[in-house]
Amino acid sequence: MLYYLFHYLNELNVPGTGVFEYITFRAAMAMITSLIISILFGKKIIRFLQRKQIGEEIRDLDLAGQMQKRGTPTMGGVIIIMSIVIPTLLFAKLGNIYVILMLITTIWLGFIGFVDDYLKIKKKNKDGLKGKFKIIGQIILGFVVGGVLYFSNDVVIRTKVVGTTCEHVTEVVDNHNCTEVVEYIDVKSTKTTIPFFKNNEFDYSKIVWFLGDNAEKIGWFVFVLATIFIICGVSNGANLTDGLDGLATGTSAIIGVTLGILAYVSGNRIAAEYLHILYIPNTGELVIFASAFIGAAIGFLWYNSYPAQVFMGDTGSLAIGGIIAVLAIIIKKELLIPILCGIYFAESISVLLQVSYFKYTKRRYGEGKRIFLMAPLHHHYQKKGLPESKIVARIWIISLMLAVISIITLKLR
Repeated sequence: MLYYLFHYLNELNVPGTGVFEYITFRAAMAMITSLIISILFGKKIIRFLQRKQIGEEIRDLDLAGQMQKRGTPTMGGVIIIMSIVIPTLLFAKLGNIYVILMLITTIWLGFIGFVDDYLKIKKKNKDGLKGKFKIIGQIILGFVVGGVLYFSNDVVIRTKVVGTTCEHVTEVVDNHNCTEVVEYIDVKSTKTTIPFFKNNEFDYSKIVWFLGDNAEKIGWFVFVLATIFIICGVSNGANLTDGLDGLATGTSAIIGVTLGILAYVSGNRIAAEYLHILYIPNTGELVIFASAFIGAAIGFLWYNSYPAQVFMGDTGSLAIGGIIAVLAIIIKKELLIPILCGIYFAESISVLLQVSYFKYTKRRYGEGKRIFLMAPLHHHYQKKGLPESKIVARIWIISLMLAVISIITLKLR
């Protein structure tokens, strides 16, 4: 909203108002505002949650320091969502289709998580919202995001076409009499970025290559299915990671910084040409959203770091995972998720392996066996006796390394 106000004032030649035209300035303001909201208003929200006795119910899993967390306020994800949405509304271009999608993602998944937390805390329903309803909500979001990204006329990839024009030359021997013509055209495409491959490009329509000429026509449906799968996977991965104080929050902040950088270069024609990546017009505006996301995560970490004064609950973890997934899909970097979100991936795989192996051994030998001492993976290291704060710090370090690897893949082919 402030962007439009200052844009109008700039047209009236009011001194100093032109600074709002710069993405970098608005991104910085969004981050500062997000930090202020999360830190200043976060304390008031925590006190409100304490008064309403909205505390975490802890199951005794025989983990060090676990029972000390009983009664810690949860549903703190409200702080994160508020700290993202308000700065985005203030500093981003609200007519931008990508910003609209990110706001829808944040509010929609935040609402699903809120309902889940509400049922657990206020209604004393330990299972909360049934898993199938969460999945349905994520699938609906996937259809909306995938459909809009393919069918909206505002969503295009801009490609560079180079040609030559020659005057009064019937046979071209050299190009002294020719002029190079550069033209940029907007195209609809199901292409995305794939690391470590030549040209770093992959088209979803190639998955159904066996359909021949119909492959491109059906490619959009493959893209939508991939969008649904990625949103469900990353959202639930973030939810599983949220098991130690500051773990999901810190990891998500690092991922947010990386996606913010990738959004900037994807939305900048010069940077995209230099890096030989897909140039997606108007995605630079997502830097404002990413900055608000980073500020919200770091601000929430003020209260969520060990020992935590508040937990984000499903309100925060489902929203955070969905935000990361959709942001990566928009800027065509979703195939980097196994690297960038390697921690989420490892946590999810550890649960899948643990459950699968236990069922297999119980069916075959009559007694279930485990691969890990406990899943998700962070609990395995707790069982091994590592202090919670050390586990979190080491995972942050790994996340930082994965973020750097994700960025350098831009130049690896």
